[in-house]
Amino acid sequence: MPEEKESKMATRRENRVAAMQFLYMREVNRGDRISDALEAFYETKDNPREYYRFTEELVAGVEAHQAEIDKIIKECATNWTLERIARVDLAILRLAIFELLHREDIPPIVSINEAIDLAKTFSSGESRRFINGVLDSVKGRLNRPLRTPKI
Repeated sequence: MPEEKESKMATRRENRVAAMQFLYMREVNRGDRISDALEAFYETKDNPREYYRFTEELVAGVEAHQAEIDKIIKECATNWTLERIARVDLAILRLAIFELLHREDIPPIVSINEAIDLAKTFSSGESRRFINGVLDSVKGRLNRPLRTPKI
């Protein structure tokens, strides 16, 4: 794999981690305006804000489509309410479902694998299976190739 592509993948992974962390923080502390919350969040990061452009795209997308995403989670997480889902798992699901539905430049398999990796790092073994099951259900609703970007 060429070095440039590998570097882009690592940057995207770090940006997904940051997006998941911000979405988790946002779920726990809803009071601040999103712009203020993002500013405070980036102050805790090692890289400059420009490094996190992909994070901001993901966060903005989740925020813009959260009602739709939450409806899908409720439909696909049978016998679970949003309140019962661990906050970190909810952040991971929202992020992945946004990518699955609205980022056609990202192959669905990549979004699912990244979500499972986030769960491995930030959640429990049981959560990995739960997240995989929900995302597998969402994947079944997609009308595009699973292993290649549509664009």
